[in-house]
Amino acid sequence: MELREASAIADLGAGAGFPGVPLAVALPGARVDLIEGTSRKCEFMHRTIAGAGIRNARVICKRSEEWASSAPPEGGREAYDAVVARAVGRLSTLAELASPLLVPGGVLVAWKGRRDPDEEVEMTAAAARLAMDPGEVRWVGPFAGSRNRHLHLLRKRDATPAGLPRRSGMAKKRPFGR
Repeated sequence: MELREASAIADLGAGAGFPGVPLAVALPGARVDLIEGTSRKCEFMHRTIAGAGIRNARVICKRSEEWASSAPPEGGREAYDAVVARAVGRLSTLAELASPLLVPGGVLVAWKGRRDPDEEVEMTAAAARLAMDPGEVRWVGPFAGSRNRHLHLLRKRDATPAGLPRRSGMAKKRPFGR
């Protein structure tokens, strides 16, 4: 599944709405859910999408672990073709948070900075437990300020493994693969 073909996209840890809000504008046929656990950030995104008249984006003001615990329509478990994340955490943490949200075959697009071989090895070690396969790493350059920016593409291979999502905060505190 290519990002441009996704009908349902989640922006994990959406913060101020990047990259989710621009994706909603660029892909008007897709539903884009902006998942964020901090209420002040959620309020900002609510005002932004309402003010801009963006109809295919909505704010989910919950932690991703909570949102992924229930199936649609009450939750987001295996509800998305693609998950995007920018500046949220280590690859294994992102993959753990994204896996329960993605349909089998879905893709995680993680916007990261400088490549970290230890982080990539950690992700490879965690892959089986998360049903997520590391894939291509794309350099974002040559744009200004992007010299050390990369997109990591990971694909979900199977149904969400038992035990995911774990309790809130566990993916960051005790990441798989370490």
